[in-house]
Amino acid sequence: MSTTQVKTLADIAAIAGVTPATVSRALSGQASVSQVTRRKVLQIAQDHGFQINQTARNLRTGRTQSIGVVIPLGHESAQRVSDPFYTALIGNLMDGLARRDHAMLLSAVTPHDPNWLANLSRSGRVDGIVVLCQSDQEAVLHHVGRSYKPLVVWGEASGAGLDYCCVGTDNRLGGQLATEHLLHSGKRRIAFAGMTDIPELAARYDGYLQAHANMGVEPGPHIPVPLAFDPRSPSLHQALVAVPDIDAVVSASDVIALGVIRALTNEGRRVPDEVSVVGYDDVSLAANAMPALTTIRQDLTLAADTILDLLFRRISGEITASAQIPLELVRRQSA
Repeated sequence: MSTTQVKTLADIAAIAGVTPATVSRALSGQASVSQVTRRKVLQIAQDHGFQINQTARNLRTGRTQSIGVVIPLGHESAQRVSDPFYTALIGNLMDGLARRDHAMLLSAVTPHDPNWLANLSRSGRVDGIVVLCQSDQEAVLHHVGRSYKPLVVWGEASGAGLDYCCVGTDNRLGGQLATEHLLHSGKRRIAFAGMTDIPELAARYDGYLQAHANMGVEPGPHIPVPLAFDPRSPSLHQALVAVPDIDAVVSASDVIALGVIRALTNEGRRVPDEVSVVGYDDVSLAANAMPALTTIRQDLTLAADTILDLLFRRISGEITASAQIPLELVRRQSA
């Protein structure tokens, strides 16, 4: 190892025969530096134990290299952070941020303080914010979104006049596709299991109702199951016992659908022979359940890529529109 002291970018530049600016770009992984030069600079830095003062660098660039990812838990049916839907989406977001050399600052917020989002946007801790689920925080999202532009929300993106950038699927269409699949298979007493207290779920229920209206069939019972229902609780079982004449269930999520299948099985009703069940999301458990779950697939890899693409474009100063990603009905054994 060379005895030459390396304490600054200029020291590395002198050894590598390039400018300090080139060294800075090479160490930060910018594509404008050739692979040969980048490897040379990184090797010199490694040989001399050189480390960037990240705090000083952040002060110079005005960036933190961190993105806030927040889950607001303001509504009755608040989805648990451990829900497999969130686990998959957060994992995909984390992978995408790692590829962009950014860290994730993840938090779940019970929004008693209406300034929870404004405080994070002003904190200087993050370069941008992703909010997973609109919850009951529409007013907060609109208020912050009017002035804070590096904000992207996962949720119901079909509404007009949003003051923030939203990414999601056409939840109304998803609810309609799930219900039409059951109606076309001859089902006529179809229940909807789920709440309608957030925009995404309300849209799925609207699609369920629309499918019935299109076919001239009376909608079945609405079973208000929260996304965060406790599978150990007898409440879902009791709700299904109260509607013994149903022949199908459209569920607001896969986790609810799996709970419905379990409760029906415990009641002695066979799925799908007596009651068909359709879920929503296509989480990893759906294909491995017994019976395998028919569901509406939301491509969470594409969702994360779209969220981050729009977010980083907004961090760069571009004003982007909201976006919808495609969905599809995945047919398996349960319906």
